Amino acid sequence: MLAAVSAPHGVTPLYPGTCRNRRDWGPQQGKLPSWRWRAPNRHCRVSEMLRPAPEGWLPTMVGDVVLRRADGFVAYHLATAVDEMAMGVTQVFRGADLLPTTAVQVALMEEMGGTPPRYWHGPLLRDRHGQRLAKRAGAFGIEALRQSGWDAPAVVGALAGSVGLLDGGRQRLSAAELLSDLSLSRLEAACRTDHTPQPEGLPWGEGAAP
Repeated sequence: MLAAVSAPHGVTPLYPGTCRNRRDWGPQQGKLPSWRWRAPNRHCRVSEMLRPAPEGWLPTMVGDVVLRRADGFVAYHLATAVDEMAMGVTQVFRGADLLPTTAVQVALMEEMGGTPPRYWHGPLLRDRHGQRLAKRAGAFGIEALRQSGWDAPAVVGALAGSVGLLDGGRQRLSAAELLSDLSLSRLEAACRTDHTPQPEGLPWGEGAAP
């Protein structure tokens, strides 16, 4: 039902409130209903550093958010919000595919009295059709790299060079070496630059390019 009423792909589907005011709460077809948070009618803005910052009124931006799924597991958004607050996370750098759902986590943190972190949503590796790489879509994984003779320093160097974090040609370096010279300002500059970051020779998939 939610798939039928949801917004276009990439935007969080909004629950239409079908069962919001029911009083016969209990198991349905062997499952308990999901527990949802009724979003208050207030404004929310994501502190996004690389892309236009999502903002709007919570009922139309995130809707009634699932906190516990029908199978009994705590939902991802609540778990993420609690984890980041408990660990004191202040900066988050992750893939751009997670940007559309970030407002949910920000809203939950604010509701629990926390301070949401700042976010950097960086570019993804994509194939020649513009789709993000995924095993279910036939993209190659790390095993294909091993079979092609690539070790960890070669992969780290190729990826870092593909987004402008290294000068010159392809280099070999460990993750620790890359981290030792990495900063948020360098990441931000790299993600804002118009690179054509295809790691030469890496068998990501047919025509893959970040």
